[in-house]
Amino acid sequence: QVQLVESGGGLVQAGGSLRLSCAASGRGLSMAAMGWFRQAPEKEREIVAAISWSGYNTYHVDSVKGRFTISRDIAKNTVYLQMNSLKPEDTAVYYCAAGWTLSNIAVLTRANQYNSWGQGTQVTVSS
Repeated sequence: QVQLVESGGGLVQAGGSLRLSCAASGRGLSMAAMGWFRQAPEKEREIVAAISWSGYNTYHVDSVKGRFTISRDIAKNTVYLQMNSLKPEDTAVYYCAAGWTLSNIAVLTRANQYNSWGQGTQVTVSS
């Protein structure tokens, strides 16, 4: 059983920055690929970024490339999402997720590949 707790969300003006953190605890974390998803009102949950359990490979959806960066601190069991140049369309609840894979370089981009989810943190970007 893995527990994921997100933090760092809040209200920010367009062009501002936030850093989300996801603290993980439990068994099997060393083989867990991690991802950040978001869900805006009346929209489907979408992948934002993902990272392999080695940290070697990352994925960022096109709409956030050059603005968001996913990273992980394996020693601290924490995954981060640095969000810069925020736009109003980035407003959503952001979720951290963990998914198990035998490959240390695989990134998981589909929600159904993930086994554990956090409770979410709200990010609101004002124009």
